[in-house]
Amino acid sequence: MRLKSNNPFLRSKSFAEKNTTLYDNDGRPVQIIDYNNTMTVNGAVTKTFILFALLLAGAATTWYSAYTGQNPLVLTIGGAVIGFIMVIAATFSPKNLPYLAPAYALFEGLFIGGISAMFEVMYPGIVMQAVFGTLVTFGVCLALYRFRVVKVTEQFKGIVIASIFAIGTYYIISMLFSFFGVSFFHHGNSLMSIGFSVVVIVVAALSLFLDFDMIEQGAQRRLPKHMEWFGAMGLIITLVWLYVEFLKLLSKLQSRD
Repeated sequence: MRLKSNNPFLRSKSFAEKNTTLYDNDGRPVQIIDYNNTMTVNGAVTKTFILFALLLAGAATTWYSAYTGQNPLVLTIGGAVIGFIMVIAATFSPKNLPYLAPAYALFEGLFIGGISAMFEVMYPGIVMQAVFGTLVTFGVCLALYRFRVVKVTEQFKGIVIASIFAIGTYYIISMLFSFFGVSFFHHGNSLMSIGFSVVVIVVAALSLFLDFDMIEQGAQRRLPKHMEWFGAMGLIITLVWLYVEFLKLLSKLQSRD
């Protein structure tokens, strides 16, 4: 979804207490902008922490369920499905993001907790390794973006977005073929499969730069306040993707030992 402000062009004084419609000398309406109701970087960061906390709460719920002997499959699948629905709904109804984004984080947490518990049973210690890899990658990417070592140009965006679509298309095709008993190479632990996982992690890491840029550009364009939730939600989606790919890569490496 491309960031685009629906706010009209405003030519009045800054930091008004509320949006007020006035009229210029030609009788045309001119709206005073309320800077308290526009997107800011700090606001997006705060909302990212809120969503992250909800994600952890959901994950803890499924994790606890699994380790108390209950079957986490229903919560895991249900969380994934409802989380996906929340993403679609947020895309078509951004004004409802203050409700949809927290719901997404909570239900996606159920999914993350479930698959984390499953991987941990098969490969003890893998969850902490994946969490560490995700956080380190996030920190490095944030530093590279903050100090402008990596610049998000239009060409950069085009390459990353094309790569994301290519990976998504491949995953969808492989899933459809799996219904007919056909298994693609990325399911194994071959060197080619491991190499594929590394490439996907790199693309997921590069997409973090797009999230950082989206938040910064949204604040500069003074998009509506609810778009802070959009930026935060996009960042959480990328972090979840990155974490899952780390789980896959680490599981492939450990299965070769």
